[in-house]
Amino acid sequence: MSTEPVRLTIAPDEFAADTIISLLQTEGIEAIQRRTDLAAGMADAAFSSFGPREVLVWPRDLERARELIATD
Repeated sequence: MSTEPVRLTIAPDEFAADTIISLLQTEGIEAIQRRTDLAAGMADAAFSSFGPREVLVWPRDLERARELIATD
């Protein structure tokens, strides 16, 4: 079993990633965000909340997290 978090989704920006993470946390799922490779390459990305963000969860929570963010 992997000990590294895995990508759940890519959010368009930090605000959207925070919204997804808040939803997951209300269901007891740990999640974090990080800049994507694209965002990391953007000018001033280290100081900006703009640009795409990966939302990461633990592998054991991936299936449940996908269910929670699914938009049917």
